[in-house]
Amino acid sequence: MFERPSAGERAVLVHLDFGADTDAAELDEFRQLADAAGARVLGLVGGSRTVPDPGLFIGSGKAEELKGLVAAEQAELVIFDHALSPAQERNLERHLRCRVLDRTGLILDIFAQRARSFEGKLQVELAQLRHLSTRLVRGWTHLERQKGGIGLRGPGETQLEADRRLIGKRIAVISRRLERITAQRSQGRRARSRAELSTVSLVGYTNAGKSTLFNRLTRSAVYQADKLFATLDPTLRRLPLSGGDSVILADTVGFINHLPHELVAAFRSTLEETRTADLLLHVVDAASPRRSASIRDVEGVLSEIGAGEIPQIQVFNKIDLVPGAHPQVDRNAQGRVQRIWLSAATGEGVDLLITAAAEYFQADHVHQWVSLGPLDGGLRAWFFANARVVSDRPTREGGWEMEVMVPRHKLERLLSQDVSVQTRLHAREPGRVAAGAGG
Repeated sequence: MFERPSAGERAVLVHLDFGADTDAAELDEFRQLADAAGARVLGLVGGSRTVPDPGLFIGSGKAEELKGLVAAEQAELVIFDHALSPAQERNLERHLRCRVLDRTGLILDIFAQRARSFEGKLQVELAQLRHLSTRLVRGWTHLERQKGGIGLRGPGETQLEADRRLIGKRIAVISRRLERITAQRSQGRRARSRAELSTVSLVGYTNAGKSTLFNRLTRSAVYQADKLFATLDPTLRRLPLSGGDSVILADTVGFINHLPHELVAAFRSTLEETRTADLLLHVVDAASPRRSASIRDVEGVLSEIGAGEIPQIQVFNKIDLVPGAHPQVDRNAQGRVQRIWLSAATGEGVDLLITAAAEYFQADHVHQWVSLGPLDGGLRAWFFANARVVSDRPTREGGWEMEVMVPRHKLERLLSQDVSVQTRLHAREPGRVAAGAGG
């Protein structure tokens, strides 16, 4: 009976193609993930299949090839660049007689090493527990011999159920703690709203250079390194713009192809900084051979977390590694900034980004006066949560007169949900006559 080893970094990698040619960039990223986790890579097994094998994922023939390589290299671990079911992991471990880790488990391990803040550690632990809860039986192979008979009934099932209860209780405790942290973050966002500060969030594929750009823009010292998931914890700093305005710049966790759903769920409070941002700066590694695929992956995650409709400017970073590239601004047919080419490492083009951000907030915010009645408290709260409230004073009728600067896309979304809001909006303060008007 096979007992799972508790440690080991000597690893063999497995990557299969399903209906497509092998992408060298994807394989390179897989190797980088393994390196980031601390694995000592001994070999790679590749191949092609139409669909995964239900029992072993890779099929019996490829499993025998893999078993031979594991024995020859004395590997302690096999890492798959795919998501495996609990049954497939269990069957592979029995066949290969070593630990098996899928892509989700690999990324969770990297996140566990990188987390530094109390919140980050809680989020990683929550994701790990949710992942482990579906794989508990793997840790109790010593009880699988108990198939019945006098003195052999029940202990295995009892132990597994006890573990499930313990994991369930721990998940509940962590979830409550994260809810409190989420509430604290919400209070911080409301305070920034009252201070009339908009939020700009840096998003992008992992290792695209977000933290380097963040440090360049804010003159901070956030940890940065040329490796996947170098930083996990969000960082907020004030960023002065041209014209005297300022915004809050947020550096967030990087995304990756096939980002585990457990991580998306666990990091939802961290990603809230992205979901509530007024503008996204989508940082792209301009020198990456899979640049287009990375952009699609990030767009997919943004849609998944509810940030797909937030306006964004693409920032093509690392132009110092692209022959012939130079700092420039690309605009769309309407003349709005669509893409900026720069190098966060050298500082080339960073001034163009600051100017573009200032231009966006000057052009894409609507200055409105709002007349609200006594029953419009919900709408008043919406403006406090989504706009800069310049002034807010009560009226004799029990309502409010508000002067707001609201992002155009948020106002358009509000009007599409409730057309009656249009009757409460004014281009200037109610009762004030424009200069030069007769009367």
